[in-house]
Amino acid sequence: MADMQQDLASQQPVAMKMLQNSLQKNRVAHAYLFEGGRGTGKKAMALFLAKGLFCRQPHEGEPCHTCEQCRRIDQGNHPDVHVIEPDGQSIKKEQVRLLQEEFSKTGMESMKKAYIISGADKMTVQAANSLLKFLEEPHPSTTAILLTEQIHQMLPTILSRCQHVSFRPLTPVLFKEKLIAEDVHPTMASLVSKLTNQVDEAIELSDDEWFVQARKIMLKLYEVLKDDPFEAMIRVQSDYLPHFKEKSQIDQSLDLFLLIYKDLLYIQTDKLDHLSYPDWLDTFRTDALQTSANQLTHQLTVILEAKTQLQRNMNTQLLMEQLMLKLQGGSALV
Repeated sequence: MADMQQDLASQQPVAMKMLQNSLQKNRVAHAYLFEGGRGTGKKAMALFLAKGLFCRQPHEGEPCHTCEQCRRIDQGNHPDVHVIEPDGQSIKKEQVRLLQEEFSKTGMESMKKAYIISGADKMTVQAANSLLKFLEEPHPSTTAILLTEQIHQMLPTILSRCQHVSFRPLTPVLFKEKLIAEDVHPTMASLVSKLTNQVDEAIELSDDEWFVQARKIMLKLYEVLKDDPFEAMIRVQSDYLPHFKEKSQIDQSLDLFLLIYKDLLYIQTDKLDHLSYPDWLDTFRTDALQTSANQLTHQLTVILEAKTQLQRNMNTQLLMEQLMLKLQGGSALV
């Protein structure tokens, strides 16, 4: 679990430093609100803070991760650390009431108690009001840690009683490493890490046969386009249109195309760790040498224009055919 702390420190350095300072100085707030997207480490950081409160062998305020207290928190069976998850689609008043009953008792192993509410924005109005009463009269030895992805759905009165800790989205490079650790193939992790910062969605994409085929189609379209834009227009009809039917799919195809040209830019600027298609490095390196910075800027701009035209409900075939011509210096999108 020490490795987990190192990962958190690299992924969320500001949040980690803030909590480390609080633990070292023994100035832990009575209530925290961890706010950030899914997969940004809020739950892991909450457990880190809980271990910091209960650890028997802390070093400069930080948990050891190996003592009995730390291990039980990791295993989810510490009697004085409680975690509430949504029951279905919401956190209900009964869940908060049971928590209040539990916290009215003396700590079983120390005077301290901590509770973590995951998905705090999913509390019903009744549950939120019940929690508010809990926060308004905090016990000095109790620490609340609320986790949310949707801070705007939280009651202002709850927000005002918590110390806010923001969790930034993971950079694509860090997110790629996280996906590889989740057994996503490195080549696919390089791509999906550019399309989402949600772990579950990224894994789902990497396993989706439709998406795997979409990747192949766009790479083939790029390859054909280099030699003959009119052949590329034929490919639009024969390969592209049958596969990309929904507006969201078409938009994603343009993202896949955009990332190809971004790879050329990354090669030109020697940022190979940013590549979306690392398995195409040899081909792209040759193309990057033959493409000027002005050409590349033009090509990226044209694809972004196509995404805008798509949102205006332009006919898909016309959109893609014009895009093929424009990428090769032909007529502009209208």
